[in-house]
Amino acid sequence: MIHIGIIGLGAIGQRLIKQFTEHPEVEIVAVCDQLESLANETAVSLGGAQAYTHYESLIADEKVDLIYVAVPPKFHHAIVLEVLRAKKHVLCEKPLANSLEEAQEMYEAAKEAGVVHAMNFPLNYGPGATKFSDMIAEKYIGELRRLQLTMHFPQWPRAWQQNDWVGKREQGGFVLEVGVHFIQQTLKIFGNIKNIQTRLELPVDREKCETGIIATAELEDGTPVLIEGLSQVAGEEYIGFIAYGSEGTLSLENWGQLRGGKIGEELKPILAEDVIPNKIIDELVKAAKGEVSELYDFEVGYKAQRVLEELRKI
Repeated sequence: MIHIGIIGLGAIGQRLIKQFTEHPEVEIVAVCDQLESLANETAVSLGGAQAYTHYESLIADEKVDLIYVAVPPKFHHAIVLEVLRAKKHVLCEKPLANSLEEAQEMYEAAKEAGVVHAMNFPLNYGPGATKFSDMIAEKYIGELRRLQLTMHFPQWPRAWQQNDWVGKREQGGFVLEVGVHFIQQTLKIFGNIKNIQTRLELPVDREKCETGIIATAELEDGTPVLIEGLSQVAGEEYIGFIAYGSEGTLSLENWGQLRGGKIGEELKPILAEDVIPNKIIDELVKAAKGEVSELYDFEVGYKAQRVLEELRKI
């Protein structure tokens, strides 16, 4: 049995609780949040987990084997380094850190600690993104001609994200919060990204995050990459990750919907019902046992951070 501690019980931190509690080899034994009432309520709902309001106390809890860090990005660095010093396994939310320097220090510390270090990149464990990756590998589109990421938001922060950081430039914005998922997918499926040129649209209040981005880049072989996004626009939220190839087009839309077609055909929905992706909790358990697993470690987080910081340059 692997005993889990969770630091940060906001909207993101709550998402994995159900997956943790449903796994037969995992038990949540401790939770932590600065809001004492939330920590206590969550602990009670878990059947008597220990509640903490200081992360140092949870890290020091001898019952805890693996710690899920689900606080805002600004706090990842200090907390994760403390976890690594305690030689405990760690699952960190994305992005890895709040700067490239922090991300590098965390990656190097994780290597030295000799523990499991993983990022929560959930697209890797979804059927749509898994089938997208498989179809690219199978040359469904032929040779890649262009890769494009489009992100449109009627409102940012979105209605369920109304907090004091996700709409600010320091550690928020849709490029960080949403773009990071598809930067990681690009690195995983297509390889490194270079020659990044970016133009941001920023509001008058420079403490607030970007309202638009147009960026170009290249893959290692020179294939062009286009990233464009806008917030505060009419219409519905739309996120599209589109691969244009010599033989067809394949798009992953709104996190899990696949559409594709060969040249001369319409783009039609592609079902991913035949795909049974791995689950992140299963993979964490395997890794903690020393078994081969599908996890995306701090090296992946560091590489994604490097691209993100280039994209967010003014």
